[in-house]
Amino acid sequence: MKSRARLVVIGAGIVGCSAVYHLAQRGWKDILVIDQGSLPRTGGSTSHAPGLIFQTNSSKTMCQIAQYTTKFYSQFTWEGKPCFYPVGGIEVATTPERWTDLRRKLGWAKSYGLKAALLSPAEVCAQVPILDPSTILGGYWVEGDGIAKAVNLCAAMTKAVVEMGAAEFIGGVTVTGFDIRDGKLRAVLTDSGRIETPQALICAGIWGPKVARLAGESVPLTPVEHQYVITAPVAGLAADAEKEVVHPILRHQDHSMYFRQVGNRYGIGSYRHAPILVEPEAIASPAQAAVMPSIHDFTPDDFAASHVESVRLFPALAGLNFDYQINGMFSFTPDAGCVVGHSQQTDGLWIAEAVWVTHGGGVGKVVADLITDGVTDWDLRQLDMHRFHSFAHSPAYVRERGAQQYREVYDIIHPKQQMLSPRNLRLSPWHARLVEQNAHFFEGVGWERPQWIGANARLLEEYTVPTRTGWAAQEWSPIEGAEHQATRQRVALFDLTAFTKIEVTGPGALAFLEYLCANSIDRSVGKVVYTSLLNQQGGIACDLTVTRTGGQSFLVLTGGGVGMHDLAWLRQNAPADGAVTITDVTSRYAALGLWGPRARDVLQSVTEADVSNRVFPYFSAQTLYIDVIPVLAVRVSYVGELGWELYCPTEYGLGLWDALWAAGQPHGIIVAGGGAFDSLRLEKGYRLWGADIHSEYNPYEAGLEWAVRLDKGDFLGRDVLLRIKAQGVSRKLCCLTYDDPAAVALGSEPILWGEEVLGYVTSANYGYSVGKYILYGYLPLEFAAPGTQVEVEYFGVRYTATVRAEPLYDKEMTKLKG
Repeated sequence: MKSRARLVVIGAGIVGCSAVYHLAQRGWKDILVIDQGSLPRTGGSTSHAPGLIFQTNSSKTMCQIAQYTTKFYSQFTWEGKPCFYPVGGIEVATTPERWTDLRRKLGWAKSYGLKAALLSPAEVCAQVPILDPSTILGGYWVEGDGIAKAVNLCAAMTKAVVEMGAAEFIGGVTVTGFDIRDGKLRAVLTDSGRIETPQALICAGIWGPKVARLAGESVPLTPVEHQYVITAPVAGLAADAEKEVVHPILRHQDHSMYFRQVGNRYGIGSYRHAPILVEPEAIASPAQAAVMPSIHDFTPDDFAASHVESVRLFPALAGLNFDYQINGMFSFTPDAGCVVGHSQQTDGLWIAEAVWVTHGGGVGKVVADLITDGVTDWDLRQLDMHRFHSFAHSPAYVRERGAQQYREVYDIIHPKQQMLSPRNLRLSPWHARLVEQNAHFFEGVGWERPQWIGANARLLEEYTVPTRTGWAAQEWSPIEGAEHQATRQRVALFDLTAFTKIEVTGPGALAFLEYLCANSIDRSVGKVVYTSLLNQQGGIACDLTVTRTGGQSFLVLTGGGVGMHDLAWLRQNAPADGAVTITDVTSRYAALGLWGPRARDVLQSVTEADVSNRVFPYFSAQTLYIDVIPVLAVRVSYVGELGWELYCPTEYGLGLWDALWAAGQPHGIIVAGGGAFDSLRLEKGYRLWGADIHSEYNPYEAGLEWAVRLDKGDFLGRDVLLRIKAQGVSRKLCCLTYDDPAAVALGSEPILWGEEVLGYVTSANYGYSVGKYILYGYLPLEFAAPGTQVEVEYFGVRYTATVRAEPLYDKEMTKLKG
């Protein structure tokens, strides 16, 4: 084994091999790939994976990565046989609820570019003849799903990379540590010697947390055992004995199971048992393992119910023994997403973990793009290793959430469904006041955030709120609509404590933010600037406000859910000379939104400062006292009404709440929740990062060109924006409203012109003040003109929607700036 390399890749499973192949394609040389197991069957999850790839996913990014993966795998053969068999995939429904959900999945397929269809029981049986059609209500079929021969893929990629002269692969090498000095990776330490290198990629699968800890990194992942068996030969499949697979792969999610043909036998996978978690440190080494480290003894009692269900769906399996039976380990994270990115602590250290075979090819491309260019084509927020807050790295949280993700892997999950445990991790200082008002809480990055306030049910006597039924009525209350209208007409308090607050200070702070932000930051002290932070491709990496609090001090305010992502973006782009200090001060400050036409009346009554529009204009900030409480008041509004975001040291929080609540009583003040927050911002046309805007969209497409200052000098992404402005865009984020007052949408539904898919819904909610159901989505320019009619498909039903000029509410900004 050589003692020096440009890059060391730790793990030669599907992710490591894919990453190295893509790097080789990008011209990389001098890569060393090491694995503790033998090659190509290293003993990790790749080595026992059944290989099923179902491309459908609620996440556009994960669906696109799966689509790329199937095409990528299809180019490889091993020993004269394909490494991927695109036999198609079918998900069957045995309950009305699942059949309804398959209509939702068909909508995703249209939105994200999959070729799919709903099938009758007879049509399913025509493709899977051993299935009893009387046991199902129908199926959802996707072209291009199939079986990946993961170990053969690793062998084929290894061979190709070696032939390109790009890398050396060595098995039987265990990593024992890392040499990290001055924040830079210097070497990877192994039981076979030291490897000098400036860069390393950890893609060690179920051992990922163990290897990462050697470098001082945390990977919130737990291995969980999953059952898989292969039956004895099945009657009627004798003709397929020499074939890998002919039938489409099949999921029976109502019983947490999947099936695949294996020649003349059948493979059955089951999640229908209590989670069996394994500590990464407890996994046997390749030398110690009876079969391979990622396989434990089969537990037949856990499979009993699934065996019965298998025979019910496939009568031909009755009486058959199992030729192969295992409990195999796979990785689960707290949110079931992958963990990909560059360390904030150690320059040169990369991580790609919790990636299954389904996404292995695409994640390999992502890693190669990031290492080479620092950016990739896909929006990676759901894979970003920095998305987790500190509590999510605790072993107890990782275990509990990993176990629950295993239980829910095939469940029908409502987009607003809340986890039950653990809860009450992060509480605002006025949490008890919210409880007293019977708040209904949603969890967000550990915070308990009110979605609606039960005490506001009385408002339903005053305000009319359209009813909802079915899926749209879940995790929703008409109180949200009443709170929306009360905010517009009176004044409301919103709990904003979960907002991420970041201080940027130091002699280089202004220059740093000017380079990172598309808008001009060099404004007078006390000015607030709304801006995008762009990546190298001009995509919107962050969306936030910057308040200048001093000559070289700034307060960056961004959403709680994206806070760790934005913090990491700032830090990874910060100068290395120490001229800029970036500090997460979220827990130091409590925050309230005081918004509505009577907000000034309430605020003025509790402060001696002049909060008139002349003295305290829109997009400005001032320090003042509310009673005796020191407060930074920021005059911005995400709900489109007059008002302020109010920040105070956390220990003063309860006093701030009580002072404002008492002062607001003569003005009809209410507490409003997240449901109203969302519908209010949609009426005003405010974008939500991660939905309406993200790294795949640029400001010109998103309608945010007003917040770009091309004439201020150089900034990240400026050159690309200049080209985009000169060439023009081909799509635009559009506001639409339904023509049918009963129509609803929740997001990701396809937008259609006949059978042509134009785009998909990025955000949707009812506009209680404008009296219309509002949708946003990107449309080709020829469909973006106000008045254009299109259709939106919701659970298989099409509704007409009309493009509208935006914003729908307060077009002249008189309410907001008054």
